[in-house]
Amino acid sequence: MIKEEMVTALTIAGSDSGGGAGIQADLHTFNALGVHGTSAITCLTAQNPDGVFDINSVKTAMVREQIKAVFDAFSPAAVKTGMLYSARIVKLVAELFRDEYKTRLVVDPVMAASSGALLLRPDAVRAIKRELLPPAALVTPNLYEAEILVNERISGLEDMRRAAREIKRLYGCAALVKGGHLSGCREAVDFFNDGEVELLLKAPFYGKDSPHGTGCTYSSAITAYLAQGLEMPASVQKAKEYITGVIERSMTVGGYKVLNWLRRTGRK
Repeated sequence: MIKEEMVTALTIAGSDSGGGAGIQADLHTFNALGVHGTSAITCLTAQNPDGVFDINSVKTAMVREQIKAVFDAFSPAAVKTGMLYSARIVKLVAELFRDEYKTRLVVDPVMAASSGALLLRPDAVRAIKRELLPPAALVTPNLYEAEILVNERISGLEDMRRAAREIKRLYGCAALVKGGHLSGCREAVDFFNDGEVELLLKAPFYGKDSPHGTGCTYSSAITAYLAQGLEMPASVQKAKEYITGVIERSMTVGGYKVLNWLRRTGRK
């Protein structure tokens, strides 16, 4: 019997040896949502929920070859980026999706940790702004990353709303500004803006107990829904529902909370 063809998505990101974030979280999410997941690894990390202990960057030429191999065989219907690590890799990915591959690109900028600490050098941040965002379909910054993108402090819901609009104006891509770390907010609130549609997305806030890898999972869920043919606003809305469910039904592994990618709200 001939079965329906499964669509493919690609993640270009770093590997998390602890299995909670990065490439591993992206592939878990793609699989849970019925999408064939492919990957191009940008860096290897030695990490677990307690921290990152070492990082080893992949050569730029090897990143290119991984992406080419995937497109030659599978023609991904949507692509996401996570930790690109260096300005060289950022520029390579920007070049490929500007000049060769016209697939919809979701950029999880991975510029700043929840503490506000920068994870990229200034030259890589500049490359994301100037080269990667213009060919992208969507960028999904957390509050600290959104502040970097608009060069303004974000301290409330109206600030988030303006930031989403300003990112669209400055860089041309749609923006999903995530407010999970907004001080004093009792809900996990995000603002989406693509220049035509504006969405306010709300969900229960699980505070500091949320497991590692929520940002990776959120952006990869959006990518999976785009790969299945949904429009951007619908993909963002369904991804918000999905990430809320996998956080709510997170599990404990080795004493650490981890996302439960295969379980959604209301399902056992």
